[in-house]
Amino acid sequence: MDGIKMVDLGKQYREIKEEVLLSFDAVLNSSAFVKGPPVADFEKAMEKYLDTKQVIGCGNGTDALQIALMALELKPGDEVITTPFTFVATVEVIALLGLVPVFADIDPATFNLDTGKIEALIGPRTKVILPVHLFGQSANMQDLMDLANSHGLYVIEDNAQSMGAEVRMRDGDRKAGTVGHIGTTSFFPSKNLGAYGDGGALFTSDEKLGDAIRQIANHGSSKRYHYERVGVNSRLDSLQAAVLLVKLKRLNTYNEKRQRAAGIYDQLLSEVEGVIRPFRAEHTTHVFHQYTLRIESERDRVVEALKERRIPFGIYYPIPLHLHRAYDRFGYRRGDLPVSEKMAEEVLSLPMHTHLTVEQQEYIAATVKKALD
Repeated sequence: MDGIKMVDLGKQYREIKEEVLLSFDAVLNSSAFVKGPPVADFEKAMEKYLDTKQVIGCGNGTDALQIALMALELKPGDEVITTPFTFVATVEVIALLGLVPVFADIDPATFNLDTGKIEALIGPRTKVILPVHLFGQSANMQDLMDLANSHGLYVIEDNAQSMGAEVRMRDGDRKAGTVGHIGTTSFFPSKNLGAYGDGGALFTSDEKLGDAIRQIANHGSSKRYHYERVGVNSRLDSLQAAVLLVKLKRLNTYNEKRQRAAGIYDQLLSEVEGVIRPFRAEHTTHVFHQYTLRIESERDRVVEALKERRIPFGIYYPIPLHLHRAYDRFGYRRGDLPVSEKMAEEVLSLPMHTHLTVEQQEYIAATVKKALD
């Protein structure tokens, strides 16, 4: 079957093409390409959607993480507890700032931080817990916030993959990314809420942190040619904000379509021996940025079968971050984080987007099943 894509942004674009082009035309005619009206409009719309006080756009999700850490005024050698089972950006910015990543292993059901393994890692230099809400569902934020509050730690949420997920807290449901002191996200095109280029944002309800974030993202300045702190140049441009304004109105619908597609995959793969389907945690909804299976053995057979039938797939992530040469200096070795290492050998993500057809999903599922027969 031809035409199956990991993410079909073309079909999504054709549905919103007229509105996107009108938005682009308005920006082009205004010539306000940097910090134009769509940026402020998008930030306000996101504040309303997330029910948070401040949303600050920036250049990309990696910048968002770096700016968040900079806003906390950490010192070289301070420690950040995080996951090794994620995209490199999460740990990259920790290392770039002279901080020390302290890796906690993950829960094999959700692929998120195992909150039961964090407290033993907290030491005198620990300043931050940085969970990544992986594949579409949140880490256990109630447990993480309880732990952080009891030890006086900050929490930064990496919410690049779970925009729109609901997190169940004692005081009511919250949007993923708005529970900790700072939330970050990426608007890379393949995300549930994606731009047509790079983009990112930070969220906070802390006025002081919000002011610091805005300064840092703007060369450390809140008044032109006056610099209060060392900053960076990281801006969400007007054209990307215009796209995001169009898509934000449809985000809940996009997530619902992903959830329906995930339900169909679940049914089609329910009796395939050796396949563990995505787990849904009780503390969060799942918006399925990825539909990630665990193939308990013979993953290579499934990979070859998918390749043969020209079905795209992803292995997120083939090597946990603690085993990469770039991070050797932090002293981790194979066997230190056994769950993450095991998941790297088992995970397999199938095509997931808003325009998957049942026929495509049946073809994909049949390929997986046949490979394991």
